[in-house]
Amino acid sequence: MLLIFGFAVFFRTVGHGDFHCPHCGGDRRYRHRVARRWFTLFFLPVIPLTKAGEVVECATCRNRFGLGALRLPTAREMEATLPLAMRAAAVLVLAAGDSGDAGARSRAVEAVRGYGAADFDEDALQAAVDERVPDAEEVIAAAGAQLTTEAREWFLAQAVRIALADGALSDVERQALRLVASRLGLTPAHAFGVIATTEAAARE
Repeated sequence: MLLIFGFAVFFRTVGHGDFHCPHCGGDRRYRHRVARRWFTLFFLPVIPLTKAGEVVECATCRNRFGLGALRLPTAREMEATLPLAMRAAAVLVLAAGDSGDAGARSRAVEAVRGYGAADFDEDALQAAVDERVPDAEEVIAAAGAQLTTEAREWFLAQAVRIALADGALSDVERQALRLVASRLGLTPAHAFGVIATTEAAARE
Protein backbone atom coordinates (compact mmCIF):
# COMPACT_ATOMS: atom_id res chain seq x y z
CA MET A 1 0.00 0.00 0.00
CA LEU A 2 1.35 3.41 -1.00
CA LEU A 3 1.24 6.00 1.77
CA ILE A 4 1.15 9.65 0.74
CA PHE A 5 2.13 11.96 3.57
CA GLY A 6 3.54 15.45 3.94
CA PHE A 7 3.08 18.80 5.64
CA ALA A 8 0.66 21.62 4.88
CA VAL A 9 -0.62 24.86 6.43
CA PHE A 10 -4.31 25.22 7.16
CA PHE A 11 -6.21 28.30 8.33
CA ARG A 12 -8.92 28.42 10.98
CA THR A 13 -11.23 31.42 11.44
CA VAL A 14 -11.34 32.63 15.04
CA GLY A 15 -13.14 35.96 14.68
CA HIS A 16 -14.93 38.47 12.46
CA GLY A 17 -15.40 42.22 12.40
CA ASP A 18 -15.05 45.45 10.45
CA PHE A 19 -11.73 47.09 9.59
CA HIS A 20 -10.21 49.57 7.18
CA CYS A 21 -8.76 47.44 4.38
CA PRO A 22 -5.38 48.83 3.22
CA HIS A 23 -5.94 47.35 -0.25
CA CYS A 24 -9.58 48.33 -0.82
CA GLY A 25 -9.11 51.72 0.84
CA GLY A 26 -12.39 51.53 2.74
CA ASP A 27 -14.28 49.80 5.52
CA ARG A 28 -14.74 46.09 4.92
CA ARG A 29 -15.60 42.92 6.80
CA TYR A 30 -12.65 40.78 7.86
CA ARG A 31 -11.90 37.31 9.13
CA HIS A 32 -9.27 36.81 11.83
CA ARG A 33 -7.52 33.58 10.86
CA VAL A 34 -4.92 31.45 12.62
CA ALA A 35 -2.53 29.36 10.51
CA ARG A 36 -1.20 26.02 11.77
CA ARG A 37 1.16 23.53 10.18
CA TRP A 38 -0.20 19.97 9.99
CA PHE A 39 1.16 16.55 9.22
CA THR A 40 -1.02 15.22 6.40
CA LEU A 41 -1.86 11.72 5.31
CA PHE A 42 -3.45 11.28 1.89
CA PHE A 43 -3.62 15.11 1.78
CA LEU A 44 -5.80 15.23 4.91
CA PRO A 45 -4.65 16.99 8.12
CA VAL A 46 -3.96 14.37 10.75
CA ILE A 47 -1.58 15.76 13.41
CA PRO A 48 -1.45 19.47 14.35
CA LEU A 49 2.08 20.85 14.60
CA THR A 50 3.33 24.38 15.21
CA LYS A 51 1.31 27.56 14.91
CA ALA A 52 2.33 29.40 11.72
CA GLY A 53 0.94 32.85 12.48
CA GLU A 54 -2.22 34.96 12.42
CA VAL A 55 -3.65 37.10 9.65
CA VAL A 56 -6.55 39.41 8.92
CA GLU A 57 -8.28 38.48 5.66
CA CYS A 58 -10.47 41.02 3.85
CA ALA A 59 -13.83 39.48 2.93
CA THR A 60 -13.96 41.59 -0.24
CA CYS A 61 -10.52 41.50 -1.87
CA ARG A 62 -9.29 38.36 -0.03
CA ASN A 63 -5.91 39.95 0.66
CA ARG A 64 -4.26 39.04 3.95
CA PHE A 65 -2.60 41.44 6.38
CA GLY A 66 -0.86 41.33 9.74
CA LEU A 67 -2.88 41.97 12.88
CA GLY A 68 -1.58 45.55 12.85
CA ALA A 69 -4.20 46.30 10.18
CA LEU A 70 -6.84 46.17 12.92
CA ARG A 71 -5.26 49.23 14.55
CA LEU A 72 -6.26 51.40 11.58
CA PRO A 73 -9.47 53.27 12.40
CA THR A 74 -12.54 52.64 10.27
CA ALA A 75 -14.29 55.56 8.61
CA ARG A 76 -17.13 55.06 11.07
CA GLU A 77 -14.75 55.35 14.02
CA MET A 78 -13.18 58.48 12.54
CA GLU A 79 -16.60 60.05 12.03
CA ALA A 80 -17.41 59.46 15.68
CA THR A 81 -14.05 60.51 17.16
CA LEU A 82 -13.19 63.72 15.33
CA PRO A 83 -16.22 65.83 16.29
CA LEU A 84 -15.83 64.77 19.92
CA ALA A 85 -12.15 65.68 19.85
CA MET A 86 -12.76 69.11 18.34
CA ARG A 87 -15.52 69.73 20.89
CA ALA A 88 -13.06 68.82 23.66
CA ALA A 89 -10.36 71.09 22.20
CA ALA A 90 -12.82 73.96 21.81
CA VAL A 91 -13.89 73.67 25.45
CA LEU A 92 -10.25 73.67 26.63
CA VAL A 93 -9.53 76.79 24.59
CA LEU A 94 -12.73 78.60 25.62
CA ALA A 95 -12.09 77.80 29.28
CA ALA A 96 -8.63 79.37 28.94
CA GLY A 97 -9.96 82.56 27.35
CA ASP A 98 -13.22 84.44 27.39
CA SER A 99 -15.74 81.61 27.15
CA GLY A 100 -18.55 84.15 26.84
CA ASP A 101 -17.16 85.88 23.75
CA ALA A 102 -19.67 85.51 20.93
CA GLY A 103 -17.01 85.41 18.22
CA ALA A 104 -15.04 82.64 19.90
CA ARG A 105 -18.16 80.59 20.59
CA SER A 106 -19.36 80.99 17.01
CA ARG A 107 -15.95 79.87 15.72
CA ALA A 108 -16.05 76.88 18.07
CA VAL A 109 -19.47 75.78 16.78
CA GLU A 110 -18.25 76.16 13.21
CA ALA A 111 -15.13 74.09 13.92
CA VAL A 112 -17.07 71.20 15.48
CA ARG A 113 -19.58 71.24 12.62
CA GLY A 114 -16.65 71.15 10.20
CA TYR A 115 -15.72 67.74 11.61
CA GLY A 116 -19.12 66.25 10.85
CA ALA A 117 -21.39 67.21 13.75
CA ALA A 118 -23.92 69.09 11.60
CA ASP A 119 -26.44 69.45 14.44
CA PHE A 120 -23.95 70.96 16.91
CA ASP A 121 -25.16 74.39 18.02
CA GLU A 122 -24.75 77.06 20.71
CA ASP A 123 -26.83 75.07 23.20
CA ALA A 124 -24.69 71.97 22.66
CA LEU A 125 -21.57 74.09 23.10
CA GLN A 126 -22.88 75.58 26.34
CA ALA A 127 -23.65 72.09 27.65
CA ALA A 128 -20.11 70.99 26.75
CA VAL A 129 -18.61 74.05 28.48
CA ASP A 130 -20.69 73.43 31.61
CA GLU A 131 -19.76 69.75 31.59
CA ARG A 132 -16.09 70.54 30.76
CA VAL A 133 -15.95 67.33 28.64
CA PRO A 134 -14.74 64.50 30.91
CA ASP A 135 -11.52 62.91 29.69
CA ALA A 136 -11.04 65.72 27.15
CA GLU A 137 -7.32 65.08 26.81
CA GLU A 138 -7.85 61.36 26.17
CA VAL A 139 -10.48 62.12 23.52
CA ILE A 140 -8.07 64.44 21.70
CA ALA A 141 -5.27 61.87 21.96
CA ALA A 142 -7.51 59.19 20.44
CA ALA A 143 -8.17 61.45 17.45
CA GLY A 144 -4.50 62.37 17.13
CA ALA A 145 -3.57 58.70 16.88
CA GLN A 146 -5.81 58.41 13.82
CA LEU A 147 -4.65 61.53 11.97
CA THR A 148 -1.78 62.20 9.60
CA THR A 149 0.68 64.95 10.52
CA GLU A 150 -1.02 67.37 8.12
CA ALA A 151 -4.42 66.61 9.62
CA ARG A 152 -3.08 67.19 13.14
CA GLU A 153 -1.74 70.57 12.03
CA TRP A 154 -5.13 71.50 10.58
CA PHE A 155 -6.90 70.38 13.76
CA LEU A 156 -4.59 72.51 15.92
CA ALA A 157 -5.01 75.48 13.57
CA GLN A 158 -8.79 75.27 14.06
CA ALA A 159 -8.28 75.44 17.82
CA VAL A 160 -5.96 78.45 17.39
CA ARG A 161 -8.60 80.25 15.31
CA ILE A 162 -11.12 79.74 18.13
CA ALA A 163 -8.70 81.35 20.59
CA LEU A 164 -7.94 84.23 18.20
CA ALA A 165 -11.62 85.05 17.69
CA ASP A 166 -11.66 87.13 20.90
CA GLY A 167 -8.35 88.86 20.21
CA ALA A 168 -4.64 88.18 20.60
CA LEU A 169 -3.63 84.96 22.32
CA SER A 170 -3.11 85.19 26.06
CA ASP A 171 -0.50 83.15 27.90
CA VAL A 172 -3.24 80.92 29.30
CA GLU A 173 -4.66 80.32 25.82
CA ARG A 174 -1.20 79.46 24.50
CA GLN A 175 -0.80 76.97 27.31
CA ALA A 176 -4.15 75.36 26.41
CA LEU A 177 -3.16 75.19 22.75
CA ARG A 178 0.16 73.57 23.62
CA LEU A 179 -1.77 70.99 25.65
CA VAL A 180 -4.03 70.26 22.66
CA ALA A 181 -0.96 69.94 20.43
CA SER A 182 0.81 67.54 22.78
CA ARG A 183 -2.27 65.31 22.99
CA LEU A 184 -2.47 65.30 19.21
CA GLY A 185 1.09 63.99 19.15
CA LEU A 186 2.83 67.16 17.92
CA THR A 187 6.20 68.19 19.35
CA PRO A 188 6.54 71.57 21.12
CA ALA A 189 8.53 72.96 18.17
CA HIS A 190 5.94 71.73 15.68
CA ALA A 191 3.12 73.20 17.76
CA PHE A 192 4.94 76.54 17.99
CA GLY A 193 5.21 76.66 14.19
CA VAL A 194 1.52 75.92 13.62
CA ILE A 195 0.40 78.46 16.23
CA ALA A 196 2.71 81.17 14.88
CA THR A 197 1.68 80.53 11.27
CA THR A 198 -2.02 80.65 12.14
CA GLU A 199 -1.52 83.89 14.09
CA ALA A 200 0.30 85.48 11.17
CA ALA A 201 -2.45 84.45 8.73
CA ALA A 202 -5.10 85.95 11.02
CA ARG A 203 -3.31 89.33 11.02
CA GLU A 204 -3.23 89.57 7.22
